[in-house]
Amino acid sequence: MSNIWILIIGMVALGLIAALTEILYARKRRAAAAQGKPLEEESVRVIPEGCCGMHITCEKDSLLTAVSKSIVYYDDEELDRYAGIRPEEYEDEAVEEFEEVLATLQEEEVSAWIRSLQLRQIEMPLTIKEQALLIVSEHRIQHRHDD
Repeated sequence: MSNIWILIIGMVALGLIAALTEILYARKRRAAAAQGKPLEEESVRVIPEGCCGMHITCEKDSLLTAVSKSIVYYDDEELDRYAGIRPEEYEDEAVEEFEEVLATLQEEEVSAWIRSLQLRQIEMPLTIKEQALLIVSEHRIQHRHDD
């Protein structure tokens, strides 16, 4: 019979602790709301498809060539002739070729394309590089908010 009383007292104590915690948290929320600062909710991290979730940045979004040593072509084999050319040395026609390839890529392919160009020793024209990095940045921000 004493085991039942211990169990009942334990359950009541646990209920009181839970109620006290909720009261304190509600008070904290009200104080923050009165100051105009909403409390940040703890977010649940959703791992995007194709990611293992073991890294801070998904490998498929990484611009580092150390992540993947495989060269992937995005119907851009013609860009290989620009290997070794400095970004500021491109003619307008060459910039247009890079722009055409970038325009055909899906948003999630851009970081892999940049990695592929790096592995092929191809530096992008400055304007294309800025556009590509902006796309990668926006993609990362969008997926951070999706999590």
